[in-house]
Amino acid sequence: MKIPSDYQAGYEKARKVAPEMARNYVAHSLIVDPVAEAMAEDLEELGGRKSWQLVEAAMDDHGGEALRDVPASMRRFFEEATTPPEWLDHSAFAPSVRMFHKNSGVILAAFVAGVLIEGFTTNIAKSFFITGRVRDQGIRRLGQNNRHMIEIFSPGGLDRYGDGWKLSVRIRIVHARVRHLLNDSGEWDAEAWGAPISMAHLGFAIAFFSARLLKHMKTLGAAFDDEERDSFMAVWRYSGYLMGIPETILFRGEDEALKLYDIGLMCEPDVPMESLVMAHALINSAPLIAGMTDPEDRRKLAKYVYKISRGLIGKEIADELKYPAYSSFGAVAWFKLQQRYGNILRKLMRARVGND
Repeated sequence: MKIPSDYQAGYEKARKVAPEMARNYVAHSLIVDPVAEAMAEDLEELGGRKSWQLVEAAMDDHGGEALRDVPASMRRFFEEATTPPEWLDHSAFAPSVRMFHKNSGVILAAFVAGVLIEGFTTNIAKSFFITGRVRDQGIRRLGQNNRHMIEIFSPGGLDRYGDGWKLSVRIRIVHARVRHLLNDSGEWDAEAWGAPISMAHLGFAIAFFSARLLKHMKTLGAAFDDEERDSFMAVWRYSGYLMGIPETILFRGEDEALKLYDIGLMCEPDVPMESLVMAHALINSAPLIAGMTDPEDRRKLAKYVYKISRGLIGKEIADELKYPAYSSFGAVAWFKLQQRYGNILRKLMRARVGND
């Protein structure tokens, strides 16, 4: 098996812990999405506006009319996207929809300060760094991920014509187009890094979007039971399937997702320079996403996010990312206290309304 040079040292370590999973991870670092790639290549010849009109029409197509006169690659793509896997159970999604909206503030904090930062400690950061201006990438990344989460955890969001279904499929198409951009950029070192936006990185990403997010949510005081926990994983698994992640690296449950995260992280190289740039851009984008205009307010919120993030990802990773020397002592506990206070207020308000 040919292993990209950046992964050779990590693979040697990881295969001593979990040889099959380590081999599978590095093998998928060379795998992309041939079905989406073929469609993206055909649509590129039609031009941006025309191609997206066809995609939007196919998204809303009920009788097959929209796919009658499109390239064969596009018909194949949507036939695959609209064919549900045998394990799909839409009824399993309802508990996590309730849990998501009950804990939305905690989830956003855990996502921004925890899992996105952890994702950027890997070579995933390189694709974002190469494809655009850093601050814009931070803002866009936060905005896109927030919208994606909201849509897949909305009632009916992952139904065939739901917005979560459409957005997950659209992300798959965007990934294919970005691969073309990166391959043509002259900056992507395939010998060292493998394929751009590889299936290894997508399988790794969906694992930390789900299982690691649950861990950080719990740390920050989120409340959920085992049924909601399993449901949360089920939503992310189906969304990952719609994003084109093959089942050969798509987790089947929380334990497997956590193990994939650990082994994948072990296979990844030391934190690259791009990770530092993207992590700081992400944290400093949070006040902009929140709509803050006052510079001092922005600075205070960014400082608070740094503290929460250090408490979630740990001192070692925070130091590798060159975080400011803010102490995280008490930051997570204070966040949990605020959340608990907010939950109490909401319960009291509901009780008062009921009594009135």
